[in-house]
Amino acid sequence: MKIDFVTDTFPPDVNGVAMTLGRLSDGLRKRGHRVHVIRTGGEAGQGQTIAASVALPGYKEVRLGLPGPFKLRKRWLKRRPDAVYVATQSPLGDSAVKTAKSLGIPVATGFHTNFHEYMEPYRLGGLQVAAKLYLQRFHSRADCTLAPSPELVEALRAEGFPEVHLLGRGVDTELFHPSRRCETLRRSWDAAPETPVVMVVGRVAPEKNLSLAMEAFARMTGDSSEVRCIVVGDGPVREKLQSEHPRVRFVGVQTGEELARHYASADILLFPSETETFGNVLLEGLASGLVTVSYDYAASGRHIEHAANGFKAPKGDAEAFLNLACEALDLNRHEGLRQIARKSAESLGWDKVFHEFESRLAALAEAFPSSAPKPSAKRPKFHCRTVFLSDIHLGTPDSKAREVVDFLKHLHCEKLVLNGDIIDGWALQRGGRWRSRHSRFIRKVLKMMEKDKTEVIYLRGNHDDIVARFLPLAFGRLQMAKEHIHCGADGKRYLVVHGDGFDSVSTNYKWLAVLGAVGYDLLLHINRVYNRWRAWRGLEYFSLSKKIKAKVKSAVSFVDRYEQQLQELARHRKCDGIICGHIHTPEDKRVGEIRYLNSGDWVESLTAILEHHDGRMELVEYHEFLRRMDSESSVAEARTNGVETVGAFAHVAC
Repeated sequence: MKIDFVTDTFPPDVNGVAMTLGRLSDGLRKRGHRVHVIRTGGEAGQGQTIAASVALPGYKEVRLGLPGPFKLRKRWLKRRPDAVYVATQSPLGDSAVKTAKSLGIPVATGFHTNFHEYMEPYRLGGLQVAAKLYLQRFHSRADCTLAPSPELVEALRAEGFPEVHLLGRGVDTELFHPSRRCETLRRSWDAAPETPVVMVVGRVAPEKNLSLAMEAFARMTGDSSEVRCIVVGDGPVREKLQSEHPRVRFVGVQTGEELARHYASADILLFPSETETFGNVLLEGLASGLVTVSYDYAASGRHIEHAANGFKAPKGDAEAFLNLACEALDLNRHEGLRQIARKSAESLGWDKVFHEFESRLAALAEAFPSSAPKPSAKRPKFHCRTVFLSDIHLGTPDSKAREVVDFLKHLHCEKLVLNGDIIDGWALQRGGRWRSRHSRFIRKVLKMMEKDKTEVIYLRGNHDDIVARFLPLAFGRLQMAKEHIHCGADGKRYLVVHGDGFDSVSTNYKWLAVLGAVGYDLLLHINRVYNRWRAWRGLEYFSLSKKIKAKVKSAVSFVDRYEQQLQELARHRKCDGIICGHIHTPEDKRVGEIRYLNSGDWVESLTAILEHHDGRMELVEYHEFLRRMDSESSVAEARTNGVETVGAFAHVAC
């Protein structure tokens, strides 16, 4: 199987989720599966892709993945996985679930962390209900959710989470072993062979209930200096705890064999957390032959038999936990318990977990209909006669250059008309940055001219009016002009013009138009920030400028006058219709005998006009176009080369 993981944390990150995902991916690869990991942070290793992310405020060790629907869609259209496993519930994970579902790819989610229970320790208790609702909505979109303990599975099902299934956890019993006990390491802690060493392992963070661990240390040591207390790990409250508890040694993050050596060199493991979905630390302590003290839930509830292979207190009963911690100090009496702890861990290897995970994903893949669209070695293209694009605004941060290039990759056309404002010279003069994605659009157009023999007509706009001094100009298959008469396959004539000549501000008051462009850029910047917040909440994109155009009376009147004037121009030129851009408002309508077509823009609308081979004109939107192409791809693959892909587009012709 081809399986893609999507996660905010992965090795070398040091936490339970990262460790589990590292084990799962390695186990699947050893079983012959192809695993690719889409993750945040660091540099991409082999079989990995790095996604955009930001550090969580106040918790720099945790990076929050940002939405990436376009990159995910591009990857999964090109290299379609059999299943996707989304391990974290961040905006990145949310966009991965939505994208996979839109492409008909089975998707499983992992419930690795009780994020809603973390709100209280960080003084955000008021957001707990909202966080739970977000998690419920997130997981309900997936085909199944995998949780690590029977207790959590039942709790999630009771709260209305659909299709929740168990995926247990294992422990590397060869790595974590009592034989790794090291007296040299113990001496560095000032611990003699008979000195009890009490250890806490994990993130040094508020949600880990370390205040209870510190209280347990205090009771266990009392006035005696015969007990050593060690904390393995790092996190946002380490400095505070270290200053408040000078008798406790904080040794930082340990991994691999060093971590195993630290476990085996201790005697007692305290696990005071009450917010775990499982608790890998507990299994590592059992495998290392330690006396473990924990609360009776998650891993402890499933694998600890009280007073037989460890101690467990009722969840939330701090006093019982403290008493058991003190009872654990009688190491001579608990020698048999430590041996049983090790023996109970020996049956908890990862092989069974790998098999469960593999079987669950395989069942999801098999349950999906075989007719689900899958890309061929070479994706069939939609064949049309002419494509009209305008207002791409290359050189601005809001230009959807990636999307327009992807759109053109799905097309084969005889003529491409670039109807003004393709390059935003005004923005570049103000210090705008030309990015690599902008260059990719230029390369794509050149490739179409060379490989597909596409004729390209470049019409000037107001933002790229610098080309006006060279007009008219033609070389090879490229023509540059102010306007163009397009003769359709059905014999109809269309006047193609950018349309800024009918905007009195752009024509007579360029300084005011430039000022307006700056204001529009500011509005788009505000819109970007606002839509990041909407993406965080799982909401769709919202356009402030479109809302303003639709609500402000003067803007509506301007658009109406603009359309009427251009229709009059088409009538004067004895044309059947007019095709324009400029105002970023896509439109297809008829007034009398004149047809008015506006190709919109590639800043917000992401629209274009297609002419079919029979002369029909169609206004298409990028995302809808891709969805329809996906639904037709299986049919297109069966057709012979050179036959047009019409299918779902036939019903929209005018």
